[in-house]
Amino acid sequence: MKIDKPGNSPPAGLINETNARTPSAKSSPAAQEPGTSVSLGSTASQLSKMEASMSNTPVIDANKVAQIKQAISEGRFQVNSGVIADRLIQSVRDLIRSQA
Repeated sequence: MKIDKPGNSPPAGLINETNARTPSAKSSPAAQEPGTSVSLGSTASQLSKMEASMSNTPVIDANKVAQIKQAISEGRFQVNSGVIADRLIQSVRDLIRSQA
């Protein structure tokens, strides 16, 4: 038995065997039939339209962030702990309802 040095390529038999197991685009039936089409339905179309409209909507309001930063730096920003507590409680209620 011969032991090859590291870095040598595998025997030709193994290379051909690996390539034989690799699927190719030519082997798919749809690729061989001209004029084949796929329809995903109206839901896919609606999702595509929603995605397009959402991609144009900013995730954050940069103007609002700038206003809050300015208020914090000037010492004008006040935290209303009552409102925060109420919204936290509401979000927990919503989570509990969604799991039930």
